[in-house]
Order: sequence, then C-alpha cells, then structure tokens
Amino acid sequence: MKTQYYTASSLDGFIATEDDSLEWLFPLANLEDSSYPEFIAEVGALAMGSSTYEWMVRNAAKIAAETGSLWPYTQPAWVFTSRTLSAIEGADIRFVKGDVHPVHEEMRAAAGTKNIWIVGGGDLAGQFHDAGLLDELIVQIGSVTLGRGKQLFPRRVLSPILRLTSVRQMGAGMVELRYEVGK
Repeated sequence: MKTQYYTASSLDGFIATEDDSLEWLFPLANLEDSSYPEFIAEVGALAMGSSTYEWMVRNAAKIAAETGSLWPYTQPAWVFTSRTLSAIEGADIRFVKGDVHPVHEEMRAAAGTKNIWIVGGGDLAGQFHDAGLLDELIVQIGSVTLGRGKQLFPRRVLSPILRLTSVRQMGAGMVELRYEVGK
C-alpha cells in the first residue's frame, strides 16, 4: 500500500490556473493513453482539497460527459476543507479538516491493500509529505506554460529525498515522471 500524489502539471510547475481551472490539461492527452486506467484500478481511497472538489462540482457536466458519472470515483473520498460544502448525491465523500495523520489512518483502513491517492492540490500533498506519509509522486508534465497559478508542490524538497524511478512519454504532449519519496 502506497500513498501517492498523482497529478498533472504545466511545464512551469502549475497544476491549475489562478482560478483553479484545469481546462489547460484536456487538449494535451487522452486518459486511455495514460497510466490512469492502471493507476486508478489500484486506488482504494482518495484525498482532495476543497478547491479540487469545488472545481469538480462546478464541472460535473463535463466530468459526466467524459466518464459517464457526475462523480467518477467508486472509492471513498476524504475532502479536506474548513468550509461547509455540499456532497454529490451517491458519492462516498467525507468532509474533514485538520491534521492529515488521523485521516490517513481512516483512509488506510478503507483502502485495505490498495493505494491512497492524493488527488490535489499541491499543498495537501505537501501536508502528507510533511507528516512523512507520502510514498510516491507521479507527475504528468504537459507541454504548456501557465505563467502563474496553483503550484505543483509548494514545498522545498532537496535531493536525495526524491528518487526518479521511471519516465514515460505519453504522445507528443505529455511525459510522466515517477519519484519515490525517501523517508
């Protein structure tokens, strides 16, 4: 079982625009041509920040057109937020706040032998890293620059903490880098 931060980033290190949009990502690659189908099959629980969740709620129609469902996950999801948010009907979503440690224990129990996916954002993944709970970063880098936006991983992490384990080209627009996080 691993805790993984699986995400996409622009070439200049942003996962979303300043207004939390992921629109820049869609023209770059097809999910079926990526590692996503194999990745999601091994996920037993998800964690996401409130901005990522709210983007998904705002774009539910697009998500449904792509995946066939307003909420594309069958796994339980923990949404970290300090605000009151509405749940998506039929989705297994738990709203939490505070320290990631106790939530990670709940997620481990729910995931069983499968992995935990830190969906986004970068600061939430950083909190799991700071707590010593992050095992792997899987970053798909797109051939675009955004200039500014939400940072990929707003932490200072110096070598040899991250160890590159694989590189995979995905068409002409993306590359996937996998890093093991040293403890």
